[in-house]
Amino acid sequence: MGLFRKKRAEVIRRGVGDTATEERTTRRIGGSTVEITRVREVAQPATPKHTERGPRTGRESRRRSGRPEQEVILPPPSTERKQMLVRRTPFQTQIVVLEGALLVEHYVARSDRPSLTHNIYLGKVRNVLPGMEAAFVDFGEPKNGVLYAGDIQADDGHRRTRIEKALKVGDDVLVQVVKDAMGHKGARLTNEINLSGRYVVLDPNVEKPSVSRRLGDAERDRLRDIARDISADLRLDQFGVIVRTAAEGAPKEEIRADIDRLLTTWNEIMEAVPRGAAPRLLYEEPPLVIRVIREHFTRDFRRLLIDDPAIFEQVVAYLKDTDPDLVSRVQPYEEEIPIFERFHVEDQLRKALDRKVWLPSGGHVVIDRTEALTVIDVNTGRFVGHSNLEETVLQNNLEAAEEIAHQLRLRDIGGIIVIDFIDMEVSKNRDAVLRRLRESLARDKTRTQVFEVSNLGLVEMTRKNESEGLLESFSHLCPTCAGRGVVLYEEAATSGTAMPHPEDEE
Repeated sequence: MGLFRKKRAEVIRRGVGDTATEERTTRRIGGSTVEITRVREVAQPATPKHTERGPRTGRESRRRSGRPEQEVILPPPSTERKQMLVRRTPFQTQIVVLEGALLVEHYVARSDRPSLTHNIYLGKVRNVLPGMEAAFVDFGEPKNGVLYAGDIQADDGHRRTRIEKALKVGDDVLVQVVKDAMGHKGARLTNEINLSGRYVVLDPNVEKPSVSRRLGDAERDRLRDIARDISADLRLDQFGVIVRTAAEGAPKEEIRADIDRLLTTWNEIMEAVPRGAAPRLLYEEPPLVIRVIREHFTRDFRRLLIDDPAIFEQVVAYLKDTDPDLVSRVQPYEEEIPIFERFHVEDQLRKALDRKVWLPSGGHVVIDRTEALTVIDVNTGRFVGHSNLEETVLQNNLEAAEEIAHQLRLRDIGGIIVIDFIDMEVSKNRDAVLRRLRESLARDKTRTQVFEVSNLGLVEMTRKNESEGLLESFSHLCPTCAGRGVVLYEEAATSGTAMPHPEDEE
């Protein structure tokens, strides 16, 4: 057995990290000339001690510490011809965005499950849980919503109070729906009300005017100056102003008119508060089509096609009031072929509902949802490459990074996402894949955050979870396996009975 005993690895040279210097000398020993290499570690500068900070206030207290600030990557200028399509059926209204022929975004409003997001209610507190720092609020729906202590409007000193001191059972409270109820979870509520318009958002958490980072520096400076002037003229003490991407190129008069409309809406809400008992709806957001157009339909789009006359008239009326220059790009769709079939949307939606997505070179990614997070696995599949393994893996991972960003946007996947790229030995290649992922995600208007590769070689990221994803909108749990994906034989485990063979059940 001695022949098969493993030898202990001999250490030729110990690593000293990335910062090292080498000294090479040549010596003659016996009759041979040998080269001796000495590796010396470079002394690292002393890490400065962290200075003590004062107490955090407002939303800052809810941020996680220890995360490095990430580089802001602006989306590249779109070279594809973008268009938006609207299809209405007796059961639902669907809106899709195409870049060229590629389907990149999908929105749906179901007639049996209307969205409550951004609606404003006068709610009544039903239960206060100090241990969870939350309260359950009845706002008129079958399931109570949850209001966390961090989502309660702070006082003038920006200091948060404990939930049991801020709210009592039976209190009336003004709330806005942040996220619709999903599964067994009730709707997420906030007491920090914001109002969204075509060009701006009025938000109480913004102390000074801010502008979308998706715009260039010159345009951001122009819009910031406009927002400051309007805020000073109107004395917006209660609200801060966030200027949206849609305001690019908009004159000051149109931005001022948008803010005036929002202030009128706010005054109407406050006047309606004492007119009745809670729970009660005070403000209802416009239909999904108008919300999507308000937030996404900009001058980048070539056209907007609508197959329903009533929705067409509604959209034209909205744009005439808010952005008349875009009215000419709205067109009715009157061809005999259904609009989604005409633009090959149906085939792309079928593929987007599958868990496996094929890459151009033959590799594939597998997307699986769990209760806590979404897991994405990258595989080479049929792709065997040409030169060497590292180059093969790099090309496959680069393709996967672009496709993952596309699928997250199309499927509207939110929350925590973990990506298992194929292992690469060269650190430069790992950085290139991470960079490609961030650049591809820059096209997504939903807020994302990508962290560095973990010790296990996984890429962790988050994407803001705003609504049901594509899969959740068109599926329900399997009644047989309750979503586990397997058929259980409990009797075989507990009583020792025989398990049937799969072919016997066919």
